[in-house]
Amino acid sequence: MSVSRLFVEADLAAGIEAPLSEGQVHYLRHVMRRPDGAPLLLFNNRDGEWRATLAGRGKKSAVAEVGDCTRAQATEPDVWLCFAPVKRARIDYIAEKATELGVAVLQPVLTRHTAVERVNVERLRANAIEAAEQTERLSVPEVRAPVDLARLLGGWPEGRRLLMCDETGGGPPIAEALGGLDAAARAAPWAVVVGPEGGFAQEELAAFRRIRDIMAVGLGPRILRADTAALAALACWQALVGDWRQPTPRLPADYRTSKVTV
Repeated sequence: MSVSRLFVEADLAAGIEAPLSEGQVHYLRHVMRRPDGAPLLLFNNRDGEWRATLAGRGKKSAVAEVGDCTRAQATEPDVWLCFAPVKRARIDYIAEKATELGVAVLQPVLTRHTAVERVNVERLRANAIEAAEQTERLSVPEVRAPVDLARLLGGWPEGRRLLMCDETGGGPPIAEALGGLDAAARAAPWAVVVGPEGGFAQEELAAFRRIRDIMAVGLGPRILRADTAALAALACWQALVGDWRQPTPRLPADYRTSKVTV
C-alpha cells in the first residue's frame, strides 16, 4: 500500500496519537479509501518526519498513531520571498513553486503599481502545505499577511541581505553578483524581492537604496512576468548560495509507489 504524507500541527513523538483534520480524514477515507492501519508519514515543522498508522475514532474522525522517526529535522536556508501579489492562479503558482524551491517565508508586498490588493493568505498557506507534502520538505514556509513596501523596508531586519530584482537594468547579472559573494555573505539570512507587473515606482527604488545590505541584480535580456521573475531569482539563489549545492539524496527503490500525498 502506498504511503500518504501529511503535515500536522501536533507535536510528534513515538507512541502518541496525532489528531488529523476533518479534510485529511475525508481524503484518506473517501478519496484514497484508506482503512485503519494504513501507513502514513507525518511532519510538523519541528520534530522531523515520523511513521504512523491511521486509526479510526468514530464514523467521521481518525488519528494517526505515531511510530518511529524516519528523518530528523534539518536546517534549511533562511531565505524570504517578498513579492507583489498577482492574479489568483499565478499567486497560487508562486506559493506552490516557491515552497518547492525551499523558501522560508512568503511575504506579499503592496507597491505603488500593485494591481491586486486582496490576498487570501489561508489559500496560499494551503498551497504551501500541499507543496511541502509532495516535495519531501520537513517544513512549511510561513505565509504572512500583505504589507506595504514602505513599512516592510522601514522595519527591515538588521543583517538580512536583500536581493532586489531590478527591471531598470541598473544591476549586474544575478549569476555574476551571487557568484562573487564571500563566505560571510553566503551564510547570512537573505530575502528576494520582486516587484509588480508595472515595476517599482521611482520613490520605491530610492527607498531600496537606503537599505544597507541590498544587492540589485538583473535577470537577463528578456522581460519576465512577475511570477516567472520571482521563481527564477529563487532558483539562482538556491543554486549559487543555498542548498542546491548539496547532492540530491538517494531515493529508496520503492519511491515511485510509496509517496502519495493529501
